[in-house]
Amino acid sequence: MKDIITRYARAGFAGLFLCTTEEARAEAELKEAAEELGRGVHAWSITTGMIDTSNGNVHRCTDPVEALESIESLHSDCVVLLRDFGALLEDKDPLLIRMLRETLNHAKSAGKLIVLVGVWKPLPPELEREMTRIDFDLPGKEHLATVLDAITDSAKLPAIGEPERELVLEAAGGMTTIEAENAFALSIVEKGDVEAAVVAREKANALKSGGLIEVINAPATLDDIGGLHALKAWLQQRREAFTQSARDYGLPIPKGMLVLGVPGTGKSLTAKATASVFGIPLLKLDAGKLFGGLVGQSEANLRSVIQTAEAISPCVLWIDEIEKGFGGMGGSNASTDGGTSARVFGTMLNWLQEKTKPVFVVATANDVSKLPPELLRKGRWDELWFVDLPNNQERTAIWDIVIEKYGREKTAFDSVVLSRACELHTGAEIEAAFVEALHRCFTQDREPTELDLGEVLCESVPLATTMSESIEQLRHWAKTRARHATHADKSANGKRKLDLS
Repeated sequence: MKDIITRYARAGFAGLFLCTTEEARAEAELKEAAEELGRGVHAWSITTGMIDTSNGNVHRCTDPVEALESIESLHSDCVVLLRDFGALLEDKDPLLIRMLRETLNHAKSAGKLIVLVGVWKPLPPELEREMTRIDFDLPGKEHLATVLDAITDSAKLPAIGEPERELVLEAAGGMTTIEAENAFALSIVEKGDVEAAVVAREKANALKSGGLIEVINAPATLDDIGGLHALKAWLQQRREAFTQSARDYGLPIPKGMLVLGVPGTGKSLTAKATASVFGIPLLKLDAGKLFGGLVGQSEANLRSVIQTAEAISPCVLWIDEIEKGFGGMGGSNASTDGGTSARVFGTMLNWLQEKTKPVFVVATANDVSKLPPELLRKGRWDELWFVDLPNNQERTAIWDIVIEKYGREKTAFDSVVLSRACELHTGAEIEAAFVEALHRCFTQDREPTELDLGEVLCESVPLATTMSESIEQLRHWAKTRARHATHADKSANGKRKLDLS
């Protein structure tokens, strides 16, 4: 940035608008550029007036018009820094606009450089061609490394070794120096050291997009999932897929996966666990929220989501129940909304296919019949997974997980017997049954038994019974189109077979 400012000054530009939220870092770069040019720097703000930074002399002209008038009396070949001046131009005060234009004309002839520093504000039409906008880049790894070293030194911590240091700096990418400094400090308070996961979480919180994206701060782990061993093994193979060593080896950045299946079988839990496997932030997008009522709002919402996800990357973007947002693209809905849904869908498809940023997309769906075929083809996903009803071994594992989740010893129950009593139940239904038994026994001031759980299971009607036709259709579709998430070839009782070819 110093070199860019130097070139503009040497070319005789009179006005620059340096757009940034990092005022201190921008001013430091500006002063370095002025030093290289052999020029003095005068800095003005509405609270302090005009200050000669070389000797600290202050001219108490806090009125912006007076400040511009005072520039004429400054020596030639100087740099004048005007803090937050763009905000003062929003009211389009004709006197202030005229004074700034005349001051720029004077600066041009006197070899002075006037630099506005602050968050970008659209300039009045009279000034659009008078000022040159320069977007101040976010700090790179070298600058972030300096901030990291300063934080660890002040906390009297040993230097962070590789590869953790590289992961921390990667996680901090896209943050300002102040945001990175705060994230590093918070990680030390929480964990006793600077950890990439905490830094990435704070970056996600800082950049989340206007309610369209939710940052999940407590994702699950693979240990929270009962069964699905094929899917787990596939994720474990890609644990290091976002590291620089994977790029050096020649591996492409993973695109993502589409998880289809019966409601309540752990698809959402799998999406949450994926972020834990990769050690990166988890963002959740409700696809239905993309569509707004105003013209162009839906397309703008999707662009905002994509920009936010790429700014936070590497990250996992979880699109929950994707059929609610992009289902029926080929039906009447696509032609009755002015083409909005088709444009949004096309933008999403193109991004899934062409994205180069490390954003791993995990989409979950319950009703595959509503998904357009363009969304299902390979190239947009690394894998399509089908999650069926849990088999006997998986139900046993789910019972153990649920029992421990609610503070009970799994040895106090026979999980094998319980799994046989709930043949058609999903994982969500098993957990609901255990919670129901806890409620009943709480009112009786005693601990639940296997008999209590059996009574609850007998009274409940599983989803597999009420939606048996839909589930069979889903299995038939997935038989040759998706990869099954479990290694088992049949349930323990032999009644429900799964074709895992």
